[in-house]
Amino acid sequence: MISIERQNGLFIAIGKKLNRRINVYAVGGTAMMFLGLKEVTKDIDLVFENQKDREYFKETLKSLGYEYMDAAIVYGGKENKPEMLTLGDERFDLFVKEVVDFIFSENMQKRAKQIHQFGDNFMLKIADPQDIFLMKCATDRLKDLDDARSIVTGTKLNWDSIVDEAKNQKKLGKKHAIFELGYFLEKLENKLKIPIPKKTKAELWNLLAVGDEKDRVSFSKRKEKKEWT
Repeated sequence: MISIERQNGLFIAIGKKLNRRINVYAVGGTAMMFLGLKEVTKDIDLVFENQKDREYFKETLKSLGYEYMDAAIVYGGKENKPEMLTLGDERFDLFVKEVVDFIFSENMQKRAKQIHQFGDNFMLKIADPQDIFLMKCATDRLKDLDDARSIVTGTKLNWDSIVDEAKNQKKLGKKHAIFELGYFLEKLENKLKIPIPKKTKAELWNLLAVGDEKDRVSFSKRKEKKEWT
């Protein structure tokens, strides 16, 4: 596991090696530690603005001894998997713009107001709690449910903001993201007994129900199984 002290030490080492400025967004446990919601993380999740910056960052990690890891080991057959590099029990998950079913949208970028600078060229922007929550839904790995619970209980989560971003994801062509969000909320309620506002579930259901016939049939079948109630 990676502590906040170790994580900061890694970022300082990376910042010293970068010869040009890059902006990177922290999501997942990395962002949660900066927000005081978590003490250690299993991996460092970062989102890049473009492929060129990610490639440069990867080469920097390799110069520090990190090696490539097959993302399918963790993410299976999911689309928009990250590039993964490891050294011992430390792992970096590096995304570009899209995190599995979600786009790290311009709205999400604007909400990342906390900024940390490491060296002259490494600018790390910390995702907003609502958006960290959404990315947890997107990755849906082991411990992501527990992390989502920590976000719900440790912050005043803005459910309206989550619904607004779901609407935005639909406009961006990521309708399936809403389906994954609904399924994730369902697991939070059923497995961890985290209450989800009825208004939120109803608004998400309405977003799901408005679509082509194939979508309506798929979502209706889930509702008949007493899901999304």
